[in-house]
Amino acid sequence: MQLKRRGLTSGGSPLILFMCQLIAALDVPLDLQQPPTITHQSPKDYIIDPRENIVIQCEAKGKPTPRFSWTRNGTHFDTDKDSRVMMKPNSGTLVIDISTGGKPDAYEGIYQCSARNEHGTAVSNNIVIRQSRSPLWSKEKLQPYIVQEGSSLVLPCRPPVGLPPPIIFWMDNYFQRLPQSNRVSQGLNGDLYFSNLKVEDTRSDYICYARFNHTQTIQQKQPISVKVLSMDAINETFAAFLNDTEFFGDSPVGERRPTFLVPTGQNSSKLVLRGEILKLECIAEGLPTPEIHWMKESGELPIKKTFYENFQKTLKIVAVTEADGGSYRCTAKNHLGLIHHTIKVTVKSAPHWINEPKNLILAPQETGILLCRANGNPKPSITWLMNGIPIENSPDDPSRNIGDDAIVFSDVQKDSSAVYQCNASNEYGYLLSNAFVNVLAVPPRILTASNHLYQVIISRPALLDCLTFGSPVPKVQWFKDNHASVLDGEPYIVHGNGSLEIHVAQKADSGKYTCVGINELGKAENVVHLEVKESVRIIAQPEYRVVQKAGTVVFECRVKHDPSLELTITWLKDENSLPEDERFVVGKDSLTITDVTEVDEGTYTCIANTSLDKDIARAELTVVDYPDPPSDLELTDEHERSIQLTWTPGDDNNSPIEKFIIEYEDGLHDPDVWHNLTEVPGQKTTAHLKLSPFVWYSFRVISVNKVGRSQPSSPSRQYQTPGAAPDENPIIVKGAGSEPDNFVITWEPLTGIQSNGPGLQYKVSWRQKDVNEEFTTIKVANVSKYIVSATPTFVPYEFYVQTINDFGPGPEPLIHVGHSGEDLPMVAPTNVRVHVENSTLAEVHWDAVPAKSVRGILKGYKIYYWKERSLNKRKRRNTGKSSLMFDKNKTHGKLPGLEPFSHYVLNVRAVNGKGDGPPSPDQHFETPEGVPGAPAFLKVTDPTLDSLTLEWSPPVHRNGILTGYTLRYQAINNTHKLGPLLELVIPANETSWTLKNLNYSTRYKFYFHAQTSKGPGSSLTEEGVTIMDEVRPSEPEFGIVNASPAEDFANISWEYWGPYKNFYIEYMVENSEEDWKKEFVNGTQFSFVIKGLVPGTQYKVRVVAKGVTDETVLQSAEGIFKTNPAMASRQVDIATQGWFIGLMCAIALLILVLLIICFIKRNKGGKYPVKEKEDAHADPEIQPMKEDDGTFGEYSDTEDHKPLKGSRTPSNGTVKKEDSDDSLVDYGEGGEGQFNEDGSFIGQYSGKKEKETAEGNESSEAPSPVNAMNSFV
Repeated sequence: MQLKRRGLTSGGSPLILFMCQLIAALDVPLDLQQPPTITHQSPKDYIIDPRENIVIQCEAKGKPTPRFSWTRNGTHFDTDKDSRVMMKPNSGTLVIDISTGGKPDAYEGIYQCSARNEHGTAVSNNIVIRQSRSPLWSKEKLQPYIVQEGSSLVLPCRPPVGLPPPIIFWMDNYFQRLPQSNRVSQGLNGDLYFSNLKVEDTRSDYICYARFNHTQTIQQKQPISVKVLSMDAINETFAAFLNDTEFFGDSPVGERRPTFLVPTGQNSSKLVLRGEILKLECIAEGLPTPEIHWMKESGELPIKKTFYENFQKTLKIVAVTEADGGSYRCTAKNHLGLIHHTIKVTVKSAPHWINEPKNLILAPQETGILLCRANGNPKPSITWLMNGIPIENSPDDPSRNIGDDAIVFSDVQKDSSAVYQCNASNEYGYLLSNAFVNVLAVPPRILTASNHLYQVIISRPALLDCLTFGSPVPKVQWFKDNHASVLDGEPYIVHGNGSLEIHVAQKADSGKYTCVGINELGKAENVVHLEVKESVRIIAQPEYRVVQKAGTVVFECRVKHDPSLELTITWLKDENSLPEDERFVVGKDSLTITDVTEVDEGTYTCIANTSLDKDIARAELTVVDYPDPPSDLELTDEHERSIQLTWTPGDDNNSPIEKFIIEYEDGLHDPDVWHNLTEVPGQKTTAHLKLSPFVWYSFRVISVNKVGRSQPSSPSRQYQTPGAAPDENPIIVKGAGSEPDNFVITWEPLTGIQSNGPGLQYKVSWRQKDVNEEFTTIKVANVSKYIVSATPTFVPYEFYVQTINDFGPGPEPLIHVGHSGEDLPMVAPTNVRVHVENSTLAEVHWDAVPAKSVRGILKGYKIYYWKERSLNKRKRRNTGKSSLMFDKNKTHGKLPGLEPFSHYVLNVRAVNGKGDGPPSPDQHFETPEGVPGAPAFLKVTDPTLDSLTLEWSPPVHRNGILTGYTLRYQAINNTHKLGPLLELVIPANETSWTLKNLNYSTRYKFYFHAQTSKGPGSSLTEEGVTIMDEVRPSEPEFGIVNASPAEDFANISWEYWGPYKNFYIEYMVENSEEDWKKEFVNGTQFSFVIKGLVPGTQYKVRVVAKGVTDETVLQSAEGIFKTNPAMASRQVDIATQGWFIGLMCAIALLILVLLIICFIKRNKGGKYPVKEKEDAHADPEIQPMKEDDGTFGEYSDTEDHKPLKGSRTPSNGTVKKEDSDDSLVDYGEGGEGQFNEDGSFIGQYSGKKEKETAEGNESSEAPSPVNAMNSFV
């Protein structure tokens, strides 16, 4: 954009100011013509180390490359004339070599660097070069200080003046810093102030040190000796001269109000420059030591930048501004009074920029402005220079209009290029800034790298750079992807520097962005790319954990992040890296610390980092442990019956102590055994203990927190209490007879601590109750029982037990009542009646026995009953007696769980504490019929085309007279749907039944139960299938089917030649009513593993081949297999053990040697009788297997392949001898559904008719156990 040409004053148009600021932000590419720019220079105040070469920095850029020159103290500094001075190539930096004997102070002065080319001259600040100095302390003779205790004292330091000023500190001869406090402290001037002296301040090595950091040297003042005299020492000193008369009183210098040692007076002032650190100091003396407080009279102290040092004696305010000026009051106070001092602070300011001049790039005929605005106190003056020369001495330029703080350029030409300097100065400093005016005509160029990829996090700002350069200033436009519309307005913002900002980036903002820069000389464009990523989030943060020492703790830190960004998870402990310790295990989503110790306590931080953002979560770990034992047990306040115990608690190890357990040891009666005495809350450390007489006490204390109990403390000292008469009598005193003619008195004996003294005995007294006679008394010791003999049966007695020792009897005892021994009841209950309620329940009634006949305490009545016989069988059968006990207040009871249709006998007896009384006369009763149990078994045999035969056995528990059987059955189609249910009643004397007129090749389900006059019993279910065809098929579809069962799975394999290739396996637990479970098989496989089986369970299984529709199926016969029982543990395979392999190798080697020896002997013609001996003494274990031995055990881990149970002949009725050496019928009973123990069965195929052939080619050869085990056809 080009501005209109017109003259402007220093307060020119805001639009022009904006443009100047915009252009000034640009950096001219170095391939374009431009005036020099100073890029690096030494500080204004440059203190040099005299031991090193002097390096004065001055670097600049420009095109053409600038040339450099220097002035020193205002005049040209010819570097060529001094061999020690060298200017670096292509640089203005001076290097002054003083290593060969040059004097640094000869090069002190004010230096200024100039960098010039054909477009102008830039100048540096005035650089003041001064040599660092660390002078020695001047020699002085220091007198020792002899001061009265309580007085104040100031030890002067007065360090030498150095450049820069030294750091002061006080130490002793051993280079140990002298301790400081609110009583003794160092002032800002380095002096050491004592508010009041103590005798312990006496020492001869108060040494002030000055450290000069620039030269890394430390200077030491001569040691100062201080002797503080107490009043006793002063009196002793003067007594030698004044005839032992005390000169001073016995007290030190008296207490006194505060007074200030520094500053002096009531008011003072302080000047500070803006931006510096303000330090105000108040040090007071007094006794007791005064406390210092600060306040600002004209307002509040700035909290965020106010600090207190030197025990509140120094007030420090950092980054001072004009607002920090005003009056500050310090107050020194002790209990005798207070004193104030006011310090007036004045804030002055060296110049500081408001608007620092910026480089100005203009196209020909354009307009621009240079601003130079500064502030300070006092207000700085502004002067302008052009190319290092005061502007008033520079050539006139008609395009330039000079104001106080601005230069306005209009209608500039190429020769208007120059470097302008603005100098703002006051008495506290100056500012110098270079800014060039460069007149260029340049088409746009884009400085941002092409195809740069920006990645930002979703919902955060995205800033796409398009840094352009051109003169006139190019206009920047942005486009997205291949759209022609300019990006402007929400959500886009185009900044003045060309950057495109998206306030809240979303996934849709991802894509390609094109920025175009245009001016009147041309245009340029650049493409960048933006990807908006998901933020990283910790979705499961670590949580506060409390863990016991030696335990394990896990901190979780699960993170969700953008998968295209690499995630790094870092764990910190207390903001530092985790310790190098194998106990710390960093997992994918967690940190695990094992064997936790106290040092593991702290804050654990999980930092989830990607290249774009991060998320942080923290959690505290507290390690707890058993508390440490208490210590320092002390006994006080000693009395005959009480004492006070105090102790010091141990460390609670982060778990507060909840209570203390106090234990005692009785060293007299029960040494080395500790007993609980009492407990006190965890907040207490004192307990008042009640004691017993005649005990040698030692105490110990145990701390208890939530983790547990501490170790016991060390025992206290022993404390002995004097003896006394017993305080108590035995407890749990009882009296009862163990026999009909005795009365036994028992009690809980007293412990040693309860005896209260030596000679413990028990006074036992008794008498018959309600008989007018005295107590009979006897004294016993070391027993807890006394038996009174020759008593009447079950009569009441009064009795008591009293304690006695050598000091006297115990308290009056309580009188107890008990009875002498019981005897068996004398009579039986009478009038016993039985009422049978149903086939399993009867109720019995009786009359109670007389109370006198009980001869004891009646416990109740017991009914004995037993089944004599079943009414189905006339033979008696003793089933054993049963009994039921009933309460003493009852005269009737019920007998549940009886067997129906049975004859029972019962009697009733009274029961007391001694036992059962005589029985009542036997009562006989019979239970009526009930419903029968299930038939003993049910099986389906002899299937034909249209008939099936069912065989069964009557119920084991008939529970009555059987009236018949009910058979219900229904057909099952190929989809396992049930047909109509048919019912048939069969006479009770039948045990088999043949169903005729059935459908061929159809499965039927049967429900069968027995019945008495009381109703039907439980049912048995079974299934059977009629055969399909009596003509055997030319070729079976299914071949060998095998099962290899294990504990919880079985491998089923088969052979198949049929047309259908879709298989599924059906299986179910044998004899269960559950439906078949179905497992589909890949059509290319002829084996399948059934998983999730129950160990030790018998299963039925069949393989089904299915066509396109569910109706077209071919099905193998059902087989049975049994899973292995669950094994507690696997046996070790002995064949893999090293010792076994070694033993076998040794045996083989031994056999080989024996064979060689035999061979040699045989060749020599000798006889070898071993064979004859083997024939004469054959080992039965190695005889050939007989036919009867062709049976097979259950599955074991050594069997590779075990077939299913249920072998039978194949559908063609024969087994070819060349195909198989055996027939499985030889191993079982033959026929349908008969299965061998080896687990094999012969397949039956649905979809084809079968007829069982009785003739067949029966093999007369011995069966092959291998074939029998491995296959069925």
